[in-house]
Amino acid sequence: MSRHAARWVIFILPIFIMGTLIHEPIYHELFEHTTQKYTPISNSNNLTMNMTTTNEYNVLCVIRYSRSVQTYNTITLFIHLVVPFLVNLFSALFIIFGTARRRSIAQTNKKSFKQHVISQIREHKQLLISPFILLVLALPRLIMSLVSGCVDPSENPWLYLCGYLISFTPPMLVFAVFVLPSELYRKTFKDSITRCLRQIHQ
Repeated sequence: MSRHAARWVIFILPIFIMGTLIHEPIYHELFEHTTQKYTPISNSNNLTMNMTTTNEYNVLCVIRYSRSVQTYNTITLFIHLVVPFLVNLFSALFIIFGTARRRSIAQTNKKSFKQHVISQIREHKQLLISPFILLVLALPRLIMSLVSGCVDPSENPWLYLCGYLISFTPPMLVFAVFVLPSELYRKTFKDSITRCLRQIHQ
């Protein structure tokens, strides 16, 4: 049942996410404007200064939301941030406490339930750490989306670019955050790669 449910989730989840973000390209507009830039020109004697003007053509991407759409957008951003965090966190807790309960029932004379929980937390600590890492990595996009007012990114382009690109790191770091820190998952991954290489060579 879990494999069947996972297939449906993998199929439905991208459609649901794209459906919640369909309003963003609809409300995007291009704002074109020309500004005059003054540049000082000094004479050879450096006594007098003249100014020359040049026209700069700028194109900005502007998003104009109504109040209702803005409220919907804010709720959607929080859902995209909080729901994956809660799913990962509660899944980790379900695995830890579920395994501890089964082992405490099977090994009644060796360890208590609390000792089994502590043992499982040490064994699966990456499952608890990973959701918080993904939450921190997703915060820049949420902050940038909620900041009101117009800003000029030309003064610090790398700052805004890095802040925007950081928001895309959570889906790219799922393997590094969940698989690599775990000995069990890392061993399973190596065994899968070895099995695939054997099948290829055969």
